[in-house]
Amino acid sequence: MSAAGQEWEDESPERLYVITGGRTGAADTFSLDLVTLIVAKTSPRPGAQPEHAAIMRLCHSPLSVAELSAYLKLPVSVVTVLLGDLLADGRVVARAPVPPAELPDRSLIEAVIHGLQQL
Repeated sequence: MSAAGQEWEDESPERLYVITGGRTGAADTFSLDLVTLIVAKTSPRPGAQPEHAAIMRLCHSPLSVAELSAYLKLPVSVVTVLLGDLLADGRVVARAPVPPAELPDRSLIEAVIHGLQQL
């Protein structure tokens, strides 16, 4: 309940402030963007903050920061603070997404096609 005696809404600034402990971003040592993939290294420990535990459960396979934000129904800024905590504790790993495969040079493709046509 809030100080006024009313229950907090799920996305109220007060609730988000409490979840993050008043922090506004992940530690400077962690560079997270929307497509950074997060994977849990362990299961949530008993007594963990509910949002931390939810991230750990969701990240048994890689999920992007944007996906976590959507699944948790929390702003990306809040999710990055929570991920900063988990990264600092070594409970999750962050990695850049797999880059798209580079296409071979057009001249190489044309040479292969020409060679196949000569068969």
